[in-house]
Amino acid sequence: MSKTGQARVLTPEQFAYLLSVIQEHRYPEKNTALVQISFKLGLRVQEIALLQIKDVAELGPESSGQRSFKLKEILALPAAYTKGADALKRSQSTYQRRRISFSVHDFDKLVRQIETMAKAGAEIKPQDFYPEVKKHRGKSRDLPMNDGALRTALENYLSDRLASNPSLKKSDPLFLTQKGGPYSPNTLQEHFALMQRQWARIERASSHSGRRTLMTNILHDQKKSVKIAQKIAGHVSPSTTLIYEEPPEESLAEALHTAGFSYIE
Repeated sequence: MSKTGQARVLTPEQFAYLLSVIQEHRYPEKNTALVQISFKLGLRVQEIALLQIKDVAELGPESSGQRSFKLKEILALPAAYTKGADALKRSQSTYQRRRISFSVHDFDKLVRQIETMAKAGAEIKPQDFYPEVKKHRGKSRDLPMNDGALRTALENYLSDRLASNPSLKKSDPLFLTQKGGPYSPNTLQEHFALMQRQWARIERASSHSGRRTLMTNILHDQKKSVKIAQKIAGHVSPSTTLIYEEPPEESLAEALHTAGFSYIE
């Protein structure tokens, strides 16, 4: 069953236009690298926000105010970066109860427990009976960085970063906000929306569009197996990957257009 309000799958033309319009705004090197990582590696916005320089490049020694680097062939994404993980204490999420589900057996057991406590005059707090929150498991994955446009974007961006600050550490965040601090997932999510919706005027595009576009391309256009897509996406269950088998909006639009003409005599 597909989710409602899914992120837009970009066409090649929309992706090319996004890259071109980025050049008209500030920090084109950084923004191009952000978009390339999202669309070519399918990283979640939290994973991108938590990337460090050492994840994508080896830094050389600083010499005469200059610093060399070498891009890695494979991005080894740690499990701590993945969905639901409290990576580096920079992405802590708060959970507020809005809905609770019980099985019939557990509900009957809970009612009897409350009855016993009430008869004994014990204090009863609703939150003490909430079921345990299921936490997402992190999953590490190795992603080859062999796409030419991706490597060029990263090289241009890192060259720009090191030219302005040769003393960077390998553990420094890969991407910084215009204020000079690391991105939070929420801030980066808003930045992706800004670039795609306002700059490129692509409706319903979001920080998840890159990930969904890549997965849709792998499953629909390349006809790769679900197992390959699952490995790239870092999904624990293949059932999650199967969500991306939903046809993209462009396929639906083409089908409706063709069907409409078939009724014309």
